[in-house]
Amino acid sequence: MKLGLINSAWAQAGRETAWGIEQTKKLGFDTIDIFADPLDIDVRERQLIRRECDRFGLPIISLCCVAAGLIDFNPSVQRFHVDRVGKYLDLAYELSAQNVLLVLGEYIWNREVIPPQEQWGFAVENCQRLGDYAAELGLKIALELEPFPLSLLNNVQNMVRFIDDVDHEAVRANIDISHLCLAQVPAEELRLLQGKAIHVHISDCDGKVHGDLPPGRGVVQFEPYLREIAKLNLEGAMSIELEYSPEPDQIEAWVAEAYRETRRLMQATGLSD
Repeated sequence: MKLGLINSAWAQAGRETAWGIEQTKKLGFDTIDIFADPLDIDVRERQLIRRECDRFGLPIISLCCVAAGLIDFNPSVQRFHVDRVGKYLDLAYELSAQNVLLVLGEYIWNREVIPPQEQWGFAVENCQRLGDYAAELGLKIALELEPFPLSLLNNVQNMVRFIDDVDHEAVRANIDISHLCLAQVPAEELRLLQGKAIHVHISDCDGKVHGDLPPGRGVVQFEPYLREIAKLNLEGAMSIELEYSPEPDQIEAWVAEAYRETRRLMQATGLSD
């Protein structure tokens, strides 16, 4: 399996796009994921991303997209976010990426006003529409499991049920190891995602609060999860996801630490190419 980095690690430290792409290659990463909203960047930034990734031989695997409005109860809001995710798919196609990593939202009003099954239904219908468009472009959508109590996809069982309800070959799952730990999901449950997962995120946490730390700085026991992931025989990549470094001026060391530890874990669990 290839090892990548989500380039938001650099942006959060205030470093420019081109510099971050170059550093990603220098540290030894095989691939890169891009965190960029197509509605917020212009043609120059789009071309810069493509040009620099090509120059340094870094294939773009995934574009990260948060679209909580897909489950909003207002039809106009849903339509906007379907169109917005469509723009992400357009950009993914333009950058020769493989998938759009999609984060759905949370049930609103504590699941007490709008029946939860209605918001679930909104998400299913909109992901079916987006799956059709992704398939037209030769892309896939990778849904992220979020560990929060009101998230639609907050455990493996809900992820499996959702993918089955959408019933679209272009709509699959992302596996986020830190989120699995926070949601107290046993590693063995990943077997339920056989044939349903296409991408992986890796980071550490304190076991209580979402953190996205370099592996080794928290409490996550990575080996059981990685061994189960190895059994899934995924063709995609595993991407390191890092939140804000406590020392932004030392971001290279922060990312390098995450790279070294993740490579070690991959070698120990049979995931290295």
